[in-house]
Amino acid sequence: MTETKKYRLIGIDPGTNVLGYGIVEVENRQLSLVALGVITMQHLEEQQHKLKKIFEGVQSLIKQYAPQEMAIEAPFYAKNVQSMLKLGRAQGVSIAAAITMGVEITEYSPKKIKQSVTGNGNAAKEQVAAMLETIFKQKIEEKYLDATDALATAVCHFYQSKSVLGGGKKVKDWAAFVKENPQKKV
Repeated sequence: MTETKKYRLIGIDPGTNVLGYGIVEVENRQLSLVALGVITMQHLEEQQHKLKKIFEGVQSLIKQYAPQEMAIEAPFYAKNVQSMLKLGRAQGVSIAAAITMGVEITEYSPKKIKQSVTGNGNAAKEQVAAMLETIFKQKIEEKYLDATDALATAVCHFYQSKSVLGGGKKVKDWAAFVKENPQKKV
């Protein structure tokens, strides 16, 4: 009898008004959705209060779901420098919360995440959400659409990570992944 390996990942889509999270479990190289949601901070005016809520919220999720690794979306380049600074702070606080809990971190660009999940690095959020529904074979409610980027980040990490896949090799693009994993075609 082979040993069943369970492994949890948390994906984070950082934001200072809405932070998305998605938690998946890997068992025998199969993904299942554990939790999906958002932490909202619109009601907080001060930036430091938002950052504190992010820190405490991410730590609370880690305590509740015990993920071994965290995948986080890297900030994308924006013309508004203030937006970039705020997003970078939210990402940094999320990373600090995970590090202090002993969780390993991997960062992925938005383009890499979309490419891993949909095969198109320029896919719209709706395309990403639709592909996640196909991957998990369940409807994702509209109120969780802010969290689909976080879930996509966790799925991207699953597809890219050697440790999660039990020694599988990293692939450079969607075509290579499909070739290496014919059983995952949908």
